[in-house]
Amino acid sequence: IRPVVASIKEFFGTSQLSQFMDQTNPLAGLTHKRRLSALGPGGLSRERAGFEVRDVHPSHYGRMCPIETPEGPNIGLIGSLSSYGRVNSFGFVETPYRRVVDGRVTDEIDYLTADEEDRHVVAQANTALNADGTFAETRVLARRKGGEFEAVHPSEVDYMDVSPRQMVSVATAMIPFLEHDDANRALMGSNMQRQSVPLLKSEAPLVGTGMEYRAATDAGDVITAEKAGVVEEVSADYITVMNDDGTRTTYRVAKFKRSNQGTCFNQKPIVAEGDRVERGQVVADGPCTDNGEMA
Repeated sequence: IRPVVASIKEFFGTSQLSQFMDQTNPLAGLTHKRRLSALGPGGLSRERAGFEVRDVHPSHYGRMCPIETPEGPNIGLIGSLSSYGRVNSFGFVETPYRRVVDGRVTDEIDYLTADEEDRHVVAQANTALNADGTFAETRVLARRKGGEFEAVHPSEVDYMDVSPRQMVSVATAMIPFLEHDDANRALMGSNMQRQSVPLLKSEAPLVGTGMEYRAATDAGDVITAEKAGVVEEVSADYITVMNDDGTRTTYRVAKFKRSNQGTCFNQKPIVAEGDRVERGQVVADGPCTDNGEMA
């Protein structure tokens, strides 16, 4: 067992890819965990990497964000996993598509790797559909192998994107009206959202993209109810819930803790005694959240 422990310690202690978590705000932590890197052992070095490696490639679609990457020597070598992307058991990044059968869009979802996607014709997520799931137009704008776009007949379409924000990362998907922004500015906006300092009183934005609630919950800095029940007791330090199955759950509320970056990690209950809570509902706000939404 000794050599196993030693190699684990070596990896977490000295590996280039084992990093001190960025906890400036919840989004910074979430993005850091979703980072994709071409550097490190078995990868490239900054000096060796040419322009081709760093550039955006059609196979990034839905897998790696074309916008969120650092400025400077690491540009294009460090990226961010797209909103719907996932890594499969072979270590390849897959992205989901809705299956289209005989020109009709079904609710079946297939995850495809970049090489599988190349064999199919894929329509955009915002293509107009009729109530029965057939395409409203006689020609559909779709993409073929190598990112080539053309208008095809609905019967030729094999798949359809699941969402317009499929191709961008979580941070980029939180920018409203992203399509009206210059790409360089969107890159800087995506990166600077992660640098905002948590305030004691957060206020959710008036204009959002619908990604705020999910980002806050998935970052794990808010407290969510493990089971449905009724709130029994609330104080600054803990929340007790009487669950429907007769058990009690006590949630500890973190108060003014220090994050890795020295910012304030503080949680506040947002439920009152006697309130009904469902499973997964936010019962306490974390840093940078307002009623369970990123703020």
